[in-house]
Amino acid sequence: MAFNFQTFKTRALTALLFVVVMLVGLLWNFWSFLVLFTVIHFGCWFEFVKLMKKIYAGKYLGYCLFGLIYITLPIVLMFYLHGNTVVIFDNDVSEYPCFPTTSSESFRFTVLIFTIAVIWINDTMAYIVGSFIGKTPLSKISPKKTWEGTLGGIVLAIGVGFLFANLMGYNIFQISIATAVIAIFGTLGDLLESKLKRMADVKDSGSFMPGHGGFLDRFDSLLVAVPAVWVYVYFFL
Repeated sequence: MAFNFQTFKTRALTALLFVVVMLVGLLWNFWSFLVLFTVIHFGCWFEFVKLMKKIYAGKYLGYCLFGLIYITLPIVLMFYLHGNTVVIFDNDVSEYPCFPTTSSESFRFTVLIFTIAVIWINDTMAYIVGSFIGKTPLSKISPKKTWEGTLGGIVLAIGVGFLFANLMGYNIFQISIATAVIAIFGTLGDLLESKLKRMADVKDSGSFMPGHGGFLDRFDSLLVAVPAVWVYVYFFL
């Protein structure tokens, strides 16, 4: 996959706007988070139903039950990880009793932010590494993805996780494992959505983000990574 500067520029500018919107939604307060992920939830559902209609014609309703696990469950887990934590922009934290005294909720929120950051780093690094040195296709499901890009993205994401653990004083081994879980399951989420699009014979699930496609195209990795990292944190940390 040759590196295309114009494509990368479009993706980068869109990603920058996306990051700003995500940060405001995540860090302003609980209500901004609620609005942001409610929009994401229904945006993903809208595109998912369209895909099911194309794949299964008039019999798609039964298969949409899969959407409860694929879309709704991860969103619910994100709300659990967020709690009522307020981080930066809200000066009056007195009405949020879990901030900052309840360390477990603060930790869960850190896990959520870390998960989103790792997915973004993994996706970006996989695209860049794959564009320059990618030669071996990862899967027929997504022929543009390469083993070189995928492994490069995972390794670089783990490297960032290592630096994060050092800076924050967290357990390096646990953070590295968490990073690997997020990156690997994020990639699987990408492949799952690519499989659905291939079955529906469409290039993108939607078009709300230039260079990135629709809601499912942007959040496919997060939808699969969040349950995986939740299981790891809940049962192994």
